[in-house]
Amino acid sequence: MSTPARPARPRAAVFDVDGTLVDTNYLHAVSWWEAFHQAGHRVTMTDIHHTVGMGSGRLMDRLLGEDRDRSGDEAVSAAHKAVYATYFDRLPALEGAAELLRALADRGWRVVLATSAQGVELEALRRAIDADDAIHAATSADDVDASKPAPDPVVQALEQAEAPPERALFVGDTVWDVQAARAAGVDCVALLSGGIGRAELESAGAVAVYRDPAALLADLDASPFARVQ
Repeated sequence: MSTPARPARPRAAVFDVDGTLVDTNYLHAVSWWEAFHQAGHRVTMTDIHHTVGMGSGRLMDRLLGEDRDRSGDEAVSAAHKAVYATYFDRLPALEGAAELLRALADRGWRVVLATSAQGVELEALRRAIDADDAIHAATSADDVDASKPAPDPVVQALEQAEAPPERALFVGDTVWDVQAARAAGVDCVALLSGGIGRAELESAGAVAVYRDPAALLADLDASPFARVQ
């Protein structure tokens, strides 16, 4: 008598949010610039843009130096949150974002959001995407010890989806997303919608690069998602 085949373990489609599903990277850059300006720090917008996607602590380490006086960090972070919150009622979802999540959910993928956003900010992002019916779970900065480029957010997302790394893909828009995914043993599909160039994303190890969620959706059946069965 033959042994019944074991059911396949779930597949996880893990998504960064800022710059990947919602067009917010430049809003974050402006908000951080204003926060630094209020604290008397001169930081260029270009440098800020290239750190978006990190948690606030790592971002400030990179921009202000790890040997800085950290007594003002909390005030800078709070100022960034306050400025960014003024955009909450008009955060723009990227074209095809909701449709992409629903298409993957319809194909049996467990969609998990993995973001450094937390609390009311994450709620605002989810309202902008407007696809909660397709989202299996979400992990935020509140749920992990270390932010991207550490693998912790991706590992937590896999646990929420109950999926192994080989049955998962991560979709992000920054070098930090690619590095976090690779450190967790997960391939990363990158999008250009966050403003980072194709060469940087491919050099970091992205297995495919698309313009935005709509472009990935249009190519979904020929994308890396089609190779995970």
